[in-house]
Amino acid sequence: MMSVRGLTRVSRSACARCRWVYSSLGTYADPPLLQNSSHFRSPVQASQEVLGCRVIYSWVSSALSSVGQQAHIQSSSAVEEQLDPFSLVADELSILANRLRSMVVAEVPKLASAAEYFFKMGVEGKRFRPTVLLLMATALDVQMPRHPADAAIDTLSTELRSRQQCIAEITEMIHVASLLHDDVLDDADTRRGIGSLNFVMGNKLAVLAGDFLLSRACVALASLKNTEVVSLLAKVVEHLVTGETMQMTTTSDQRCNMEYYMQKTYYKTASLISNSCKAIALLAGQTAEVSILAYEYGKNLGLAYQLIDDVLDFTGTSTSLGKGSLSDIRHGIITAPILFAMEEFPELRTVVNEGFDSSANVDRALEYLGKSRGIQRTRELAAKHASLASAAIDSFPENNDENVQRSRRALVELTHRVITRTK
Repeated sequence: MMSVRGLTRVSRSACARCRWVYSSLGTYADPPLLQNSSHFRSPVQASQEVLGCRVIYSWVSSALSSVGQQAHIQSSSAVEEQLDPFSLVADELSILANRLRSMVVAEVPKLASAAEYFFKMGVEGKRFRPTVLLLMATALDVQMPRHPADAAIDTLSTELRSRQQCIAEITEMIHVASLLHDDVLDDADTRRGIGSLNFVMGNKLAVLAGDFLLSRACVALASLKNTEVVSLLAKVVEHLVTGETMQMTTTSDQRCNMEYYMQKTYYKTASLISNSCKAIALLAGQTAEVSILAYEYGKNLGLAYQLIDDVLDFTGTSTSLGKGSLSDIRHGIITAPILFAMEEFPELRTVVNEGFDSSANVDRALEYLGKSRGIQRTRELAAKHASLASAAIDSFPENNDENVQRSRRALVELTHRVITRTK
């Protein structure tokens, strides 16, 4: 059985030949906004163009489709089999968690309780984004020439790591703030296996707590004194609002359009992790080419993550997900599995247009989904994005440092875990 990592390694020399594409790109622009509210390049197309490896993408994608989804993907060595991305940064994650709890302290007790609600021990979540960013920081580590007694190099290295940890903290605060606001908009009653903040403390306090977290993230961002990084993460907040608005105000045609859905998914999910990865590279003083590769990894990992979330909303249970299953469709949110099912069964469009206020329509949609390849095609699309993320890591500049290599393997391992996870 061939792994994604194995496929990526085979394609490495070909990807290297495609790198010249980057030199003509300059600063990577945001994904194009909607034109005529119906047509734009999908994130898959954008990634293929940026990597400049259309042939490789096609070959990897078809191979991945034959591999299928499995609970464990073989690695090419015993070392890779034992690699746990989260354990590599466990100590830093613990420090980061403590620092986050101290950063969200507020003067008003009620606000303090609300702001720290999802930062308390036991409900911090998977800390997926901070893990990605800390691994990315090591994966892009540049070893500077030094003399044995050169303490200045050590100081610079420590300062850089501290600034990169700050990006991880900022990213987690923005992420949690978006969850608080989303739960209010969706009228959710559970999150991470416990009552959502809006359910426990009310909508008003939940909104204010989200605003408070964003303000704390802004303060931390300003302390970095890097205008390009500030601009990147400010754009992320704009994308979060844009994506949520796209979800709330779709026309019938837009709801049933896969490209529109993928653009919204980029704004709501992938923009945060992609631009944070790019910020890590910029702080490290990496080239524009490498910064784009870091961005591409985060974007495709984020898209793969959300596509699997779409699947799990249909196949998971409330206990495993920490929130109600079928929550998207019950709120009238059309995701990838239903969109793919609609391509096979156009009559499903009528059900979608009628809405899902009645359980009968939910059951009818699930019946069509069960007869279709909607779940399988969504998994295949997630696998394609995972392969693009792996290809980006494999295109990083050569570096023989053991820690750098281990972190790069861990980042690829995360792409495997994202597409095989069950919760």
